[in-house]
Amino acid sequence: MSKKTTRDLVLSILLAGLVCAILAYFQADSSAHSYAISIIERSVIYAVVAVAMNLLNGFTGLFSLGQAGFMAIGAYVTAVLTIPVEMRQSVYYMNGIAGWLENLSLPMVPAMILGGLFAAGAAALIGIPVLRLKSDYLAIATLGFAEIIRALLAAPVMDKITNGSYGLNNIPGFKNMFQPIILAAVCIAIMVLLINSSYGRAFKAIREDDVAAEAMGINLFRHKELSFVISSFFTGMAGGMLAVFMRSIDTKTFQVMLTYNILLIVVLGGIGSVTGSIIGSFLINGGQEWLRFLDDSSFTIGGAAIPLFKPGFRMVIYSVLLMVVVLFWRRGIMGTSEFTWDGLFNLFKRKKNKKSSAGGEV
Repeated sequence: MSKKTTRDLVLSILLAGLVCAILAYFQADSSAHSYAISIIERSVIYAVVAVAMNLLNGFTGLFSLGQAGFMAIGAYVTAVLTIPVEMRQSVYYMNGIAGWLENLSLPMVPAMILGGLFAAGAAALIGIPVLRLKSDYLAIATLGFAEIIRALLAAPVMDKITNGSYGLNNIPGFKNMFQPIILAAVCIAIMVLLINSSYGRAFKAIREDDVAAEAMGINLFRHKELSFVISSFFTGMAGGMLAVFMRSIDTKTFQVMLTYNILLIVVLGGIGSVTGSIIGSFLINGGQEWLRFLDDSSFTIGGAAIPLFKPGFRMVIYSVLLMVVVLFWRRGIMGTSEFTWDGLFNLFKRKKNKKSSAGGEV
């Protein structure tokens, strides 16, 4: 093992140990750190969706906007199967529950996997017609699909399964913060292995030039369908995680804005970068919460009330900050690169060299 490899391994272990220590500190007094824990849990869930979207948009070059629909499928399947049997009558108090579903129950993780499989199955069906479209047309078709799914889940014909517009509650939550983190880490690790496999190289070839990829013997439709189905599976898994995190859901949870938020994470982190999607998820979710004080009209600086501080002002400042970031980092924070220790050290070296050269000029 070379010195560089040993150094990277040691630094990675130290970083992992530091992260685990911080998480353990939060978990030890979860009631006092509930706010930070909720931000971390939401961030890791969104990171899974962002990486899944990046697998499709960034690595395969398919511009899909159907993530909210696939998340809704995964969320509802997970919620329906994990609500305790003794509480179902109180949840379905308006229209009742289907007889075959009344005593059907699964543990959390199998329910999430089944939700992911339902989402993947839906993707396989709609992928047959829509994946023959390109660019904006594909985006519009998948966006329309997401809205159709949302409408179906709230339709009266589905009342005895999804509880219609009343939504689902009493969903058992995570026992601790390590559950969603481990689930997210496993999902992302599987996607990374796929991206680095021969299938991942085929996806990238399609992204670069689908005509050349087909000339090299790559079956375009088969690989596009595979990428679409796998991305939808993990999106459905993340939808199930979101349902468990929120503990109650309805169709309003999965509006178009949810897809736009995920797309924003992908663009900010870097289209074609897994670590960029993870970093972007924490920045977006953490940034929105960190600026929440701007919505407080009673907030003062030096005893003076600021008239601009009122509900909604937080999103104005947040949007301005995002515009500034996009203007200066048009390819996102990571671009198409992944995090490496060499890249981090080279970044500090470049900054140091700029400072020294600026000092020499003076």
